[in-house]
Amino acid sequence: MAEQNNQQKKGGQQQDANQLIQVRYDKLHELQANGKNPFEITKYDVTHHSTDIKDNFESLEGQEVTVAGRMMFKRVMGKASFCNVQDLKGRIQAYVARDEIGEESYADFKKYDVGDILGIKGKVFKTQTGEISIHAQEVTLLSKSLQILPEKYHGLTDTDARYRQRYVDLIMNEDVKDTFVKRSKVISSIRRYLDGQGFMEVETPMLVSNAGGASARPFETHFNALNEDLKLRISLELYLKRLIVGGMERVYEIGRVFRNEGLDTRHNPEFTLMELYQAYTDYHGMMDLTENLYRYIAKEVTGSEILTYGEHTMDLSKPFERITMVDAVKKYANIDFNEVPDTAAAKKLAEEHHIEYEERHEKGDILNLFFEEYVEEHLIQPTFVMDHPIEISPLTKMKPEDPNYVERFEFFMNGWEMANAYSELNDPEDQRRRFEAQEKAFAAGDEEANHTDEDFLNALAIGMPPTGGIGFGIDRMVMMMTNSPAIRDVLLFPTMKSIDK
Repeated sequence: MAEQNNQQKKGGQQQDANQLIQVRYDKLHELQANGKNPFEITKYDVTHHSTDIKDNFESLEGQEVTVAGRMMFKRVMGKASFCNVQDLKGRIQAYVARDEIGEESYADFKKYDVGDILGIKGKVFKTQTGEISIHAQEVTLLSKSLQILPEKYHGLTDTDARYRQRYVDLIMNEDVKDTFVKRSKVISSIRRYLDGQGFMEVETPMLVSNAGGASARPFETHFNALNEDLKLRISLELYLKRLIVGGMERVYEIGRVFRNEGLDTRHNPEFTLMELYQAYTDYHGMMDLTENLYRYIAKEVTGSEILTYGEHTMDLSKPFERITMVDAVKKYANIDFNEVPDTAAAKKLAEEHHIEYEERHEKGDILNLFFEEYVEEHLIQPTFVMDHPIEISPLTKMKPEDPNYVERFEFFMNGWEMANAYSELNDPEDQRRRFEAQEKAFAAGDEEANHTDEDFLNALAIGMPPTGGIGFGIDRMVMMMTNSPAIRDVLLFPTMKSIDK
């Protein structure tokens, strides 16, 4: 019975909404019949945004300004009315009087709906209650809203609707708009910093025949013109290193990459990656760059080197901790992998600690599984986890003193991996052996293994200088800078399952 009542209530609400929408269409058709079609207007000259007027009231009081935006509130009081207009930067009140704008215009204004886009020209003044406002001299309907805005969008409960209809979310929730303004600042700050360090921004292909440079399963597509199967890139690495070979000593790219993997609070199948490569440095140089870059971005975007995310506070002003993966596992799991003699012993340890592994896994893979199980959650403060096992690092230089490990680090904050960096492997023979090992892993069932890239091997044979490289997940960086709980909160249009039509 309760379900039937809910269905009836929902049906009644839908009928009411349909009637209100029809009223809006009727208003539009009346305007069009009277030669006042708002959709024929092609431009409107705006002189100020809302906050510009509020921040500069003393100099603008009594001056004529022109603003434009979406009407979010209207109160009609006989011969005079008030409305609020929302633009990019905020909201401002307008006082609309019949004697000022004329009877015909005022009659039209009274029929305008919340959601309509208006242009308002008038003089800046302050009301008796002290609110900075515009005394309207002209009101122009620039676009008619034919849908109904929610009175208070279900931003806290209906997250699915927020993500699917981000345009409504941006209109109704000021904090959401602020998040994406900050996202833009993050990306522009990265560019400013790297450009100042002599890096050159470049662009590399998204459609590739061999999706390499990371451990991930690619999306596949077909190019009709060449009758050839292609993949969407999973990384930017291999093409950027080709450019290092070509003599472009400092390069970076900020771009979308695509990985055919699951969805959760930190993963979306398409996401923004920034990778950079610098000739004549190593992974220690990448650590220094990361510290300086993160501090710069935090100050530019948040005004502080102290970040708060959820219940944690992270201090970027102090030197970031640097610890090897072996020492991290020893610290948090009380197991010293330097004392583990071989793969068989490592697998026995995994079984004793109820850590699942695959038959193909070697000692280094097991070390990484222990790290993921016991260590990651503790890495709240900025931390570089260094010297990974060679088994999980097919594109990285070996440590000269211990060929079982490589010169690689992952940067962690809040228990999350935020960046991944190497002293890049530039020995073409070693690289070929690593690719061969990856091919065997793929044959053994690892769908995320790399495949041999003969052109990249040819580039290495031409000669690549010693190089440091790093990849930053931009979306997680933005999450950290905006205290956003999920990756979908920092993607304007996250991937969503299609609604059955």
